Amino acid sequence: MPAVKRKNAKEKSKPSTPPVRTTGEKIRRELISWFWVILAFLIIESVFIQARVIPSASMENTILIGDHIIVTLFGYDVGIPFTEHHYPLWRNPKRQQIIVFEAPPEAAQNEDFIKRVIGVPGDAIKIRQGIVYVNGQRLNEPYARRDPADAASPVENFPPSGDNLFGGMGPQWAANMHKYVRDGELIVPPDSYFAMGDNRDDSDDSRYWGFVPRRNIIGTPLFIYMSIDAPDEVWEPGHIGERLGTYASILAHPGEMRWRRLFHTF
Repeated sequence: MPAVKRKNAKEKSKPSTPPVRTTGEKIRRELISWFWVILAFLIIESVFIQARVIPSASMENTILIGDHIIVTLFGYDVGIPFTEHHYPLWRNPKRQQIIVFEAPPEAAQNEDFIKRVIGVPGDAIKIRQGIVYVNGQRLNEPYARRDPADAASPVENFPPSGDNLFGGMGPQWAANMHKYVRDGELIVPPDSYFAMGDNRDDSDDSRYWGFVPRRNIIGTPLFIYMSIDAPDEVWEPGHIGERLGTYASILAHPGEMRWRRLFHTF
């Protein structure tokens, strides 16, 4: 019987060498990797969180112009990537909670708004000399910023009585507001919210255009991740060049960053 020849160490099978990939294959794999990264980002951005920058002073001093905030959508709203469609979910905001929502048709601008919920469905709202009353009780508002000299103005005495309307009101709201007034109080209808800015003298809010429909609410802010002291117009839509220049200038002028506001929660 012939002897079985054993392999020595040199004859053992050598590890196979990885296949050589062409440049085209490398590019294709890289593109696929980036596709999944971008897709994951879009899903997270549509379902869980969004980054926003504040362009107006309506929420001062709670939120300043140039504050960059993270907004949570979880439970409030879900959007479909690559479209403007979004759908409300199961969570509803509470009174005095800050919300981000789609601008109403009669608002002065069409960008998303950030305001504070003052009245929830069923609440009776009344403002007298700048003091807000909800269901007959004065609302504790340490965050509110107002000028005492404006206490007698119609906008600080809401809802206005009779035909004592004030400038800036949307025509549709001015014509229909009386339907929601009972005994001098504004009654918030179902699936709607009454919202105001903390800076009461510089806020385009529910006093001017009416209620916020529940379906318009996108989410609520979590924290400030960056805050830059820069001219107001930098943060307005369409000023991409100025905004990029502002970010670059932080490297040379770090004092423009409001460091104490970083990671401030709401």
